[in-house]
Amino acid sequence: MKILEGKIVVITGAGTGIGKETALLFADEGARTILVGRRLSLIESVADEIKLNDGIAEAISVDLEDGDAIDEFGKNVLEKYGSIDILVNNAGHSSKVRSLRYVDQKEWDSVFKVNIEAVYRLTQSFIHSMIEHGKGTVITVSSVAALNPGLLGGAPYSAAKAASHNLMGHINSELNDLGIRACTIFPAEVDTPILNNRPLPPSSNERASMMQPKDIAQAILLCASMPQRTVVEEIVLKPTRKRDVSADLYAAATKEK
Repeated sequence: MKILEGKIVVITGAGTGIGKETALLFADEGARTILVGRRLSLIESVADEIKLNDGIAEAISVDLEDGDAIDEFGKNVLEKYGSIDILVNNAGHSSKVRSLRYVDQKEWDSVFKVNIEAVYRLTQSFIHSMIEHGKGTVITVSSVAALNPGLLGGAPYSAAKAASHNLMGHINSELNDLGIRACTIFPAEVDTPILNNRPLPPSSNERASMMQPKDIAQAILLCASMPQRTVVEEIVLKPTRKRDVSADLYAAATKEK
């Protein structure tokens, strides 16, 4: 029997990168995957790939900056499935402007809406049904920027990812005794499309030394597949080889837009 056989899983940001690889891996392990993303064509492509491999997937477009759309999505999922077993809060984006000196309100708000507001709204949408069923797992992909804030991640992203970590800690503090467990994943540099938004996007050679989305997906699967009696609260992942980021930091400190 596959380790996630029959589990119903919601994965955000499932069209590319970590979310895509998590969806493929979870489906391969028997999960019924609900793929969430803003661009329908991307998540439909992932869903089609899962179905070609005899997996179960449903693609649903949701703008995670729209709180009302998130609430409607949660309501529709519960009406259809009754409850979900696992929520993977993977979607996220960073600001183009990294420095606190220059980032404007619009960009700051956008980063917070996706990286923490959407995490709160989605988690709250499903948490009551999880409690009713006596179990549920919430996994949030944060960042090492939450633990070591700085210009590489940027002020808005670092702060928002730290908030999502804190929220997962709150779930464990408040709801573990009700069968709910929360896990935070802290990846360092991963070769994903989010890197394209940096003031100085890494070169192909630099990306070659980074972790790959599949690596992070494996960590997410560990959190999801542990016996109910065990919660993996935090996992930190970093590339084995460090790279020189001095040029990246210079660009982040000086680029205003």
